[in-house]
Amino acid sequence: QLVESGGGLVQPGGSLTLSCVVSGFTLDENAIGWFRQAPGKEREGVSCISATGRTTNYVGSVQGRFTVSKNNAKNTVYLQINNVKPEDTGVYYCARSDRKIGCSMSRQWEYQTWGQGTQVTVSV
Repeated sequence: QLVESGGGLVQPGGSLTLSCVVSGFTLDENAIGWFRQAPGKEREGVSCISATGRTTNYVGSVQGRFTVSKNNAKNTVYLQINNVKPEDTGVYYCARSDRKIGCSMSRQWEYQTWGQGTQVTVSV
């Protein structure tokens, strides 16, 4: 199970941190991806972190603004979002992949378990 939290209303240029608390599996054996779906658009992968934590990836539009990290002891993965933009608005999901090496948020079919999502709205 994965449970996201931390979403909300934020002004452009602001920051927020999303959390994904997992249960039923261990983070050191699973990659975690972050995805978002804006109204009327397809879901897109924005970031991922490998099981070892040594590999992180970001889609180009968030590079330099988003940071993914995790705390295995707390069973939690984080997505720090800085300098938010209106186009960051959407429902953010975390998902689990049993991939042991690396991670890829473009390969959504690799992710077996998904959270329910948390809404992020960027507006003045």
